[in-house]
Amino acid sequence: MPGVPPAIRRQVLASRSSKSLTRSIATTIGRKAADHGHGAHAEAAHHHEEYNQPSGHLFGEKPLGPGEKRKREDWEMIWYIGMFGSMAVAAIGLYYKPDTSIQTWALKEARQRLEARGEDFEYKPSTPGQPPSDLRPTTSPH
Repeated sequence: MPGVPPAIRRQVLASRSSKSLTRSIATTIGRKAADHGHGAHAEAAHHHEEYNQPSGHLFGEKPLGPGEKRKREDWEMIWYIGMFGSMAVAAIGLYYKPDTSIQTWALKEARQRLEARGEDFEYKPSTPGQPPSDLRPTTSPH
């Protein structure tokens, strides 16, 4: 820019740089919005398969031939031990769990109250032909 005063030249350059900065920010924001959060390598990810194609076999394993044994993965034994071990621990814990039901508490409480009054807690059936002991008429000594 020959013949342009330095003050005007600085203003023009500053406005050009701010316009280009604004344009680059707008372009970057537009690109980030268009990639839907897939990151900086969104364009490269579209050129690769993101999952294994279905093979028609259960878990993608081909059927074994006669006499062949399936080779286990490294994590399988750890999973079996952890899964079935935790189930065994839970079963043992539930078997020995204390009885905290309200029926058990009420039975203990009733037994304590009856013993405190001096009454028998156990049921005694009456003999045939006689009314139960609590229904017999009491004779009062006058």
